Amino acid sequence: MNGKKILFVSSELVPYLPENQVSLMSYEAPRMVNSNGGQIRIFMPRYGNINERRHQLHEVIRLSGMNLVINDMDMPLIIKVASIPRERIQVYFIDNEEYFKRKGTFVDKDGNLFQDNDERAIFFAKGVVETVKKLNWSPDIIHVHGWMASLLPLYLREYYADEPIFADSKIVTSVYDKGFDGELDSKMQDKVAFDGIEGSKITSLNTPDYNNLLKVAVDYSDAIILASEEISEDLTEHISNLDKPVLPYVTFQEAEEAYSNFYNTQVLK
Repeated sequence: MNGKKILFVSSELVPYLPENQVSLMSYEAPRMVNSNGGQIRIFMPRYGNINERRHQLHEVIRLSGMNLVINDMDMPLIIKVASIPRERIQVYFIDNEEYFKRKGTFVDKDGNLFQDNDERAIFFAKGVVETVKKLNWSPDIIHVHGWMASLLPLYLREYYADEPIFADSKIVTSVYDKGFDGELDSKMQDKVAFDGIEGSKITSLNTPDYNNLLKVAVDYSDAIILASEEISEDLTEHISNLDKPVLPYVTFQEAEEAYSNFYNTQVLK
């Protein structure tokens, strides 16, 4: 991975959120690349339950200040940054008071999905791309983790199709087991279509459940990693019908060698 640029875009990341499969691998994968001579950038949402003082987040004024249009609404984009000290890894946080100031990550105090999770996902995808453009940093690989990041492949290949900075970037999506129960807002497809993305390309979002969000993600990715031992039959079948490189599930202990080989021999071939 020496010298390769890899952009990691994740729903969750330790040490900022509790440990689970997504947050642990979202930390471990960039750590592996970093220790093997690769260049990395990590992006995640700045949820309201992240302790800014403890983790020393601070706003990057030169990257903030843009408005993103979400379903015909202007939403200010704020960029914050922090470092994971023991690894010397910098993390960029996509923030907006309307979408991310609340104390929950994905659900309210009663355990119900936030009504605007779909808009938060659109905002996150656009926010990442616009910030990377400002950084003028052209990644060789863009690696997506977690359902809140699942719209990024679609937006890169459709909405930002003509952006030269991503012309040679390869997209990898890690697929985990179920990320949430139920469905996002029933008008999600319309909100994505508002950005000029043809309805025929996002028919899965008619029913915006976890599996269908991930189907959209893998459809617009160049390669796929099965990041959980058990993945739903529906998703497994969908992936098997795609003519794309797939890394089968490997244990945490095997991940460093397996991911590195997959990046080098299957994604960057």
